[in-house]
Amino acid sequence: MADQEQAEIRLQVARLRQEHEDFDVAINAMIETGCDALRVQRMKKKKLAIKDKLTKLEDQIIPDIIA
Repeated sequence: MADQEQAEIRLQVARLRQEHEDFDVAINAMIETGCDALRVQRMKKKKLAIKDKLTKLEDQIIPDIIA
């Protein structure tokens, strides 16, 4: 993988981590204010989708090591 591609992926990873953290803060705020459980569930589902994307990108960065 080229250095530029890896740098772009790392940038995407950083953005997704921030977005994931933002969703976490928003979900906690929604729970504290007693927001509708369905809305909280939808936010958690979006947060999980972000986590899945994040995992896939991190797997691209880390090379497979055969022991």
